[in-house]
Amino acid sequence: MSKPLLRWGVGLLVLALVAGGLYKRAATKKAAAAAAATAASQPSALELAPGDVLVARSQSFNRGVPVSGGLKAARSAVVKARVAGELATLTVREGDAVREGQVIGRIDEREYRMRLEQAQQQAASAQAQLDIAQRTLSNNRALVDQGFISKNALDTSDSNTQAARANLQAAKTAADLARKSLDDAVLRAPIAGFVSQRFAQAGERVSIDGRVVEIVDLSRIELEAALTPQDVAEVRTGMHASLQVDGLAQPVDATVARINPSAQAGTRAVLVYLALKPHPALRQGLFARGRIDVASQRALAVPQGAVRNDQARPYVLLLKDGQVLRRPVTLGRGGTVGRDAVVEVTSGLAEGERILAGSAGLLPEGTRVAVPASAGASAASR
Repeated sequence: MSKPLLRWGVGLLVLALVAGGLYKRAATKKAAAAAAATAASQPSALELAPGDVLVARSQSFNRGVPVSGGLKAARSAVVKARVAGELATLTVREGDAVREGQVIGRIDEREYRMRLEQAQQQAASAQAQLDIAQRTLSNNRALVDQGFISKNALDTSDSNTQAARANLQAAKTAADLARKSLDDAVLRAPIAGFVSQRFAQAGERVSIDGRVVEIVDLSRIELEAALTPQDVAEVRTGMHASLQVDGLAQPVDATVARINPSAQAGTRAVLVYLALKPHPALRQGLFARGRIDVASQRALAVPQGAVRNDQARPYVLLLKDGQVLRRPVTLGRGGTVGRDAVVEVTSGLAEGERILAGSAGLLPEGTRVAVPASAGASAASR
């Protein structure tokens, strides 16, 4: 073969090798780009914390009757004006502590003091009239015995004495009433406690039975709850309850103190009164909710927070094949395990299935998740 032909052959071979390498490189880049695009189109799995996953299991819990309502002081009193007049002084304000019998204000006493003095003077005058009538009666008796006056004159003296005695009694009664009115001008606390409201200010005129202040005794706080006839049938006095009060981090223990013997007209609800364990942060008017422990039972139950209620039917977020699924459930009675609220699941969830706790938040259905190996090791009551 001639040298020119050899050179052309080598050149074509080199060109073929270079072209093949470039094609292979382009194909590799295209495959890598396609793989990257595919990976980018699939969302990354959300990493869950171990505490976000629960395993549904049967467990023993205290079945409870739900209660809610505002707190009220078991003892309270409204101080009212027992006489009319200008409120001269009022020495307490909202939040002040008062003792039973403590003077907290006065209504202008001048008019009532003058009335007392007038009544006392009238009583003294009636006493003098009675003394005169009694002396006259005594003298007339002696004169009758001596025959100087008639029996009719003696009877008249006796009648005058009785009338004078009655006038004295009426004057004394009037003086006692005037003294009471003067005493009523002084406002005293009927119970020990704290001033919750002031209805009048110093300088204002108050009428009889006009409200001045309200005093509440915070040493005993109660919850008044309305229960259905079905629920109240299971409740007995002395039963324990756990209540969550607005503003308090920890639940407060309570006991069923009384059950109203009559149902309310219209609603047919029955009022139940729970006495709360004393706590310095409890105040009248705070809202509380919780459950009365009526019985203990064993059933499939999950934490209250694991049940979602933003749809028409309650549901749980189920974990299956690395995805979040929405599973509607039918709920039974609620209860507590220790201080944790749980609710019975009667259908829709099987024992051993994994669900999301309330701490996981509200994840959309279909979300891909990564579950730690240690997650869900404990029961759903955790």
